[in-house]
Amino acid sequence: MEQEKTVHGAKIIARDIPISWKQSVEICRFIRKCSLDKAQARLQKVIRKEIPVPYTRYVQSIPHRRGNIATGRYPIKAATAIFKILKSLEANAEFKNLNTKNLMITRIMPNKAANQPHYGRKRRSMRSTHLEIHVAEK
Repeated sequence: MEQEKTVHGAKIIARDIPISWKQSVEICRFIRKCSLDKAQARLQKVIRKEIPVPYTRYVQSIPHRRGNIATGRYPIKAATAIFKILKSLEANAEFKNLNTKNLMITRIMPNKAANQPHYGRKRRSMRSTHLEIHVAEK
């Protein structure tokens, strides 16, 4: 009989976060396959404008940055929202009795949310993002 390998992990699904979907795609690419501590440290540096998030997909008219990065930006609002979600995910993992020092981000997926129209004269859309993050012990 084959034994199934059980992976101990936690996940979080955040719906309708009021951030740009394009920025969340680039941030997710920036922290994918990192440890949870390293991802949080990277996002804190982005919020303090110490390191930029490298943009690889949506790069029209985005300037180059110093260092080993071609194009990049400092998406502070999106980085702050994702940082709060990572903190909540760390609390979820701690509740499940997982070692929070050994957690790796195995899956991080941003999705477009529905565009809800504003009410009133100026008919613009409210843009938002869904985010799903999975972590597992390494």
